[in-house]
Amino acid sequence: CFQNVEIVLRMFLTLMITNYSTECSFSHLKRIKNPCRSTMKQERLESLSLLMIEADLLRKINFDDVVKNFAKLKTRKNFKM
Repeated sequence: CFQNVEIVLRMFLTLMITNYSTECSFSHLKRIKNPCRSTMKQERLESLSLLMIEADLLRKINFDDVVKNFAKLKTRKNFKM
């Protein structure tokens, strides 16, 4: 009987974490998309949202290495930003 209670509690705790991460993502999206930026293209909005949501991972990136790797790539005339 108690085994089932433990399973239900584990499922409940998992659902709470999943719900939190979803709400946190929407909270970040609200910060990015405000009336001044409502004309932003969807691709850019998604990219900014991803950067905001994954901020902890982004802080761990060494951008000097990124720049060095980018500099090693072949030059392209149609570079888009």
